[in-house]
Formats: sequence, structure tokens, C-alpha cells
Amino acid sequence: MNNKALFSNAGLAITAVGLLVVVLVISLMPRLRIDLTQDKLYTLSGATRDIVSSLERPVEMTFFYSEASVASVPQVRAYGLRVQEMLREMVIASDGNLSLKIVDPAPFSDEEDLATGYGIQAVPLAAGREAVYFGVVASDPSTRTEDDAGVYQTIPLVRPDQEEFLEYEFARLITRTLDPDPAIVGVMSSLDIDGGFNPATNQPTRAWAVMDTVRYMYDVRRVQTTAEVIDEDIDILMIVHPQDLPTQTLYAIDQFVMRGGRALIFVDPNSDTQTQIAVSGGGFRDNMSSDLPGLLEAWGISYDPSQVVTDQERALYVTLQPGQRPIAHIGMMGVPRDGFANDIVSGQLEVMNLSSAGVLQQASGASTTFEPLIQTSTSTMLMGKGFFSEMGDPTLLLDEFVSEEQRRFLAARVSGRSRSAFADGLPVVAPAAAPVINLSDAANGAVELAPAPEPEVTLTIPDNHLRESVGDIGVIIVADSDVLADRMWAQSQQVMGQRVINAFASNGDFVINAMDNLSGSTALINIRSRGRYAKPFTRVIELQRAADERLRQEETNLLQQLSETEQQLTALNQNNGGTISAAQEAEIERFLQQQLETRRALRNVQFQLNAEIDSLGTRLKFINTALIPALLVIAALTLAWVRSRRRKLAVR
Repeated sequence: MNNKALFSNAGLAITAVGLLVVVLVISLMPRLRIDLTQDKLYTLSGATRDIVSSLERPVEMTFFYSEASVASVPQVRAYGLRVQEMLREMVIASDGNLSLKIVDPAPFSDEEDLATGYGIQAVPLAAGREAVYFGVVASDPSTRTEDDAGVYQTIPLVRPDQEEFLEYEFARLITRTLDPDPAIVGVMSSLDIDGGFNPATNQPTRAWAVMDTVRYMYDVRRVQTTAEVIDEDIDILMIVHPQDLPTQTLYAIDQFVMRGGRALIFVDPNSDTQTQIAVSGGGFRDNMSSDLPGLLEAWGISYDPSQVVTDQERALYVTLQPGQRPIAHIGMMGVPRDGFANDIVSGQLEVMNLSSAGVLQQASGASTTFEPLIQTSTSTMLMGKGFFSEMGDPTLLLDEFVSEEQRRFLAARVSGRSRSAFADGLPVVAPAAAPVINLSDAANGAVELAPAPEPEVTLTIPDNHLRESVGDIGVIIVADSDVLADRMWAQSQQVMGQRVINAFASNGDFVINAMDNLSGSTALINIRSRGRYAKPFTRVIELQRAADERLRQEETNLLQQLSETEQQLTALNQNNGGTISAAQEAEIERFLQQQLETRRALRNVQFQLNAEIDSLGTRLKFINTALIPALLVIAALTLAWVRSRRRKLAVR
């Protein structure tokens, strides 16, 4: 009776209406989504959701994408789909604050002029192929007028090799649109990185190249190493080689970080820059190392300013004198790409050069999160800084080197809640009391001054004192200050009165990346890299690699046979005065036959490779198109049979 009612006209009508209601409800609730990808590619991080859902005013996103031109390029088309899906996820999470428009700029169209006006240029996919647009613009419509495009930020080219950082790049683009003013960077340094005076030459020194780069992109202010307070309008405090800072200055730095200020810190167990100045007669210091005593430990960082890490595998080669061969200096290292973490700060760097660097690690019991950014190889050894206090023969370091087979961390990001290094207050030293001298004893020459009493230290609680951070701290620290020196990464020259910097390492890029990341909000800093949309077919790659190895072996054999035959032909020509004998003809015939057989073997290997890949593809197609549906049908029939049998048993 129930089945008859269900399949009646009224029952079918009710079922159709119910399905329409379900479809309508699902379409009106786009947040109900299930992400089954391995790296949750379609799930925004909590930090990104916080950013887009708390925008002060609407932001318009425009994706200039030559969809028609990339239709025949599957890889680019798939990446374009990935970009669109990421942007749409942000729009959904924004509660109406974000809007998205996708524009396909046809040649000589108004859309192409619009893209060009935003600074987006077409780029060719390959030589001889049509150029395409692949850029994103975020604009603030409240600032737009008829004659002015208003405030906007642009990514001229969304590069496929930076897919892991798509979410971060788009979130930063949005935040920069609503807050376009450059960050204010305070620079505190014991080195003359911003220009100074060289006592050895009695000449002024110009600013380091890294400071020219930073000053070009940010508003830079000088902060004295004796500063008692850090101005609240400073966004990032860049501390370079801090030496013997007063307690009041250490307290100011600590409170700056506790209240949410960002810090980029370069400490060093041995400053080669200071060592070079001392050797050239510019003045000697008893201590070439730097530290922030008490602060680093409170923030969860362990650092020993007396130890330098040496790395035999990544040692740089130096020339001590002209004409001499280069010598490996294990105290100076060039870190390649595999030494960088997959982080927005370090993930795209090529190589960084460091000199007499220290080691960082997470302090025991730390409440903060310690994320390494740069690391050594495993062929390392810690040495006392005394080995590097003078510019000697680097081969002496090799004599002492015994690998400890351990990776060391050279730079790290520290985030999370932290307790202040001055949680109990600021230590204040009371002035020592003057000794009391009896004049009568002084007249008799019998005065003995008592030992000076220990200075009395009291703790004071200044106004607005913070015992712990008001939120997550943001600190990036590098255990080397020489990484900033020009000699480690850049050459400068004057062109028409302008300084032109030619970088041969990524040291400057690291600094700019770090500042760019630290200048964002806490939510932006907490966004991490993601997985890739395209997953490799590992089994196919293994087949190709195995076949390539066989092909290389065959090619090696062919080249060896060719070389042997040519040597034999040369010997025959020399013996026979250049005439071709029957033996030579037979040798040539044998070589040609051998060459044909080897080429036939190469073709067989390639054929076997293609056959194995085709067989794998056939099996996958069968599983996807036949086996899975068949299993589903069998499961459905089995379930129906079980239910039918249960009903029959219930009737009995």
C-alpha cells in the first residue's frame, strides 16, 4: 500500500517538491562544505577567516585571467581553476565584505586596457605562444572616483611556483588594500649599517646595501642603543648585533614585544665585520659577540654567544691572497634551497651566505612556538668563538673539525604567548653611598677605606608594565649579523649618480620577506604554506625513472662502442695512408650493424616504458569506470536483498 502511494501522481509530485526544497536549501548554505583533499586545499585557515570576516569596509577582487587562451594548456588551466576556487572560498568566508569578478582581457579590448592600467602585463607561456593575463587586483571602492582608480594593490602575475603561498598572498593583498601606508621600521644596531665613520681610514662609510633596500620600501627610524623606550608608532624593531645594552634598553625592547610590536633580530657569536675593522687598525674590542641576555630565554629561544657552528658540506671557498687557490672556510657557509623551510619568509630563496654564525634552538619549557627557517647540513661542529677572533688561516679550522652529524638551526620564527623577561618589574640600581672619612684620622694618615658595599637593586613597576604578552608575539631571529654585510650577498656600483645593487645571494630577499611578513597583522603572520593542487603520479614517475636509468646505460654503451670504433678507424687510416681497406670496410659495416641493434634496443626500452604506463592507465580507467560502479551496484543489490529477506522473515 505504501509503495502504491509513493508511486502515485501525488506521491511523485511531493517527492519532486521535496527534492527542489533540498536543492534550494543546499544552494543557500554554501558554508556547508566537505574538503576531502589530503592537504585541505579548499579549507581556509582560521587566520584567513579572521582577516576576511573582519574587514572594515568592502574590497573588490578582480582576477584578470585569459581563460580562452589557456584552454589548450591543461596545467595552466588547472592552476587558473585553483586560483578561482581559493578566491571564491575567501568571498564565501567574508560575510559579504569581498566580491570577485573574473575578467578575460581580449586583445585590444577595454578589459585589456583596464588590466594594463592596474599594472598587469600579459606574459607568454612559452616562446612563440600567445601571451596571457594571470594577475589579481584588490581595490577599495570607497576611494574610487570617475577620474581616479582609488586605492588598489596588485599581484601582476600569480606564479605557479608559489602555489603553496596563495592563501597568504591573497590575504596580504586584501589587508594592504585597506592599510596601504608603509610600516615604520626602527633600527637599533651596534654596527654602522646605516653609514658611519671608519677610524682605520678616517673616512665616512656609506650605508650597507640592505639598508638602502629597506629604506626604499619602509619608513626607517634610528633607535639608539641606549633608548629607554621604543616609540609606540614603530611597527617593526630591527636589532642588529646588540652589544652590552643597558638594562633599561633591554626592558624597553621586551615591553615593545609584549605589547605586540614585531622584532627582526640579528645576534652573532663573532662579528667578522668588527674583526676586520680591528685587524685593519680601527680599534679592538674584547668582545665581538652580541646577545639579548634574559630576553631570548624568556621568549623561548636558546642561544649560546660563545659557540660558532662550522659546516664542512656547505663551506664557502675564500682566497686569502691574490694568485692562491681558493680554500674551504668551514666557518663561512652558503645555504642552498634544501636548507630553507617551506615558509613565506624563506621558501623561495635560492642561497644565503653566512659567516661565523651561531645556533638557535627552542628553550626547554618554552610556551612559545619555535619554527626553524634556515638550517645547516648534518656535517657540522660547534667551535669556540676564539677560533674566529682573528682572521687567520681557515685550514686550521679543518684540522680541528670532527663532524657531530647534527643539523643546526641558524634562523627561526618565534610566535605565541610569552612571559616578560621582566615579569617582576624593572631592576633599578641605587647609587652607592659615598664613604665617610674621619678628618682626624686623615690628619694622622691612618685612614683605611672600607670595601664599597654591593649596590642595592630594587624592582620597580613602571606605568603600563606588562608581565606577559597581550597576544601572540612575532619575532624572527638570525644567529648571524654578517649575513647583512655587503660582501656576503651584493655588489654595488654607481650608475648616473645612483647606487645599483647587484645581488649574488638571497640575503637581502630574506630581510625584505621577513619585514613584509612581520608588518602584517597577527592573523596574517599565522598563515602558513599549503599543499599543491597538482599531485604527481608517483608510480608513473618511478616507471619513467627506471626506464631512464636503462636508457642511460644503453646510451653509455653506445657511446663507448662508438669511441672504440673511431679509435680503431683512426689507427687503420694512419697505417694505410688514408686509403680504405677491406678491413676498414668490414669494421664500418660491423659498427653500423651494431649501431642499428643498439638503437633498436633503445626503442624497445622506450616501448616497454610506454607499455607499462599504458597498462597502469588502463587499470586505473577500469577501476574508475567499471570496478567502482560495479561494487556500488553489488552493494546496493545486496542491501536490497537483505532488506527483502528481512521483510519476508518478519511476515512469517
